[in-house]
Amino acid sequence: MLGLAAAVPTSLIGVSAARAEEAQGTNVAAAAPMSGDLFKTGGTIVDVPGVKVGQMQDLSAMTGCTVVVLEKGSACGVDVRGSAPGTRETDLLNPINMVEKVNAIVLTGGSAYGLDSASGVMRYLEEQGIGHNVGVGVVPIVPAAVIFDLSFGSAKIRPDQQMGYEAAKIASKDPVKQGNAGAGTGATVGKLAGGKRAMKGGLGSASIQLPNGLVVGAVVAVNAVGQVQDPVSGEILAGARDDSGKIRDALSWMIEQASPPVPSGTNTTIAVVASNANLNKTQANKVAQMAHNGLAKTIFPVHTMNDGDTVFAVATGGVDASVNLVGTLSAEVLAAAVVNAIKAAEGAEGLPAYRDLT
Repeated sequence: MLGLAAAVPTSLIGVSAARAEEAQGTNVAAAAPMSGDLFKTGGTIVDVPGVKVGQMQDLSAMTGCTVVVLEKGSACGVDVRGSAPGTRETDLLNPINMVEKVNAIVLTGGSAYGLDSASGVMRYLEEQGIGHNVGVGVVPIVPAAVIFDLSFGSAKIRPDQQMGYEAAKIASKDPVKQGNAGAGTGATVGKLAGGKRAMKGGLGSASIQLPNGLVVGAVVAVNAVGQVQDPVSGEILAGARDDSGKIRDALSWMIEQASPPVPSGTNTTIAVVASNANLNKTQANKVAQMAHNGLAKTIFPVHTMNDGDTVFAVATGGVDASVNLVGTLSAEVLAAAVVNAIKAAEGAEGLPAYRDLT
């Protein structure tokens, strides 16, 4: 086996260079000036073997869902750090519980209503004969997490079973569309001063590859109450805006206000990190835990009482790698994906995006 530690640079400084192309809110993390050129230009989570992604969105209602399909089933862990999560099947991912592999993961808008889209994914997978064998058939294992986007666009139209079914049906290895797409369609950020001063969030993805074939990728829907900043330069990319329309740092807003003028539980950043490492469910849970460092690098404040931040980690297998390495790379690639989400987003419903202010 190749020595993985030797393939990793001493400092993964390239996250600050991650950026999205201007056209169509598509891609992605640009290769950074780092040893080995590990970040793949235009890379997304589908670069991980065994991972496909399908997305559906309603641009008039400003909501949608992103489905990560795991072709052969994968070990999966989860770590929930926000205090207002909306999730499904996360208890199943506890290492003490029976099921070892999941078949798909759903990231969706629509708050708790959007969890219904996971049932549509189950229906599609059952038609394909994919799921946990229970003797009389299969039960697809489909964990899910939601963001709150009901106050953006339409509050009455949410991702449903049909949207989840269609997203699973079109899942492919095509590069993941970013910005106003999938679960990030109705995402906003910087709501510490209220929704009218916020900016557009979105969906982002990135990937990284080591010389020995280890691939780590991430996809994230960024809908944080806090601001998003470059993890190296500290530049605030999106956040709460003052009366002149300029971004003002989150801590200033927090000091001035006893509590933010935004209801609890109306935000959240949700993500999937994936690798082709040989990990079991216990190890995948640790990777999910470590991957949250990528959110801490880019979102401030993070894991608040107003957020339901949740990260899933899957491992499709094929390459031996330590938990420490996979977890560290997962944090780096998740940070890059967060930046890409903001840079790919387009202004909507009267809220500007990063590209509008630059």
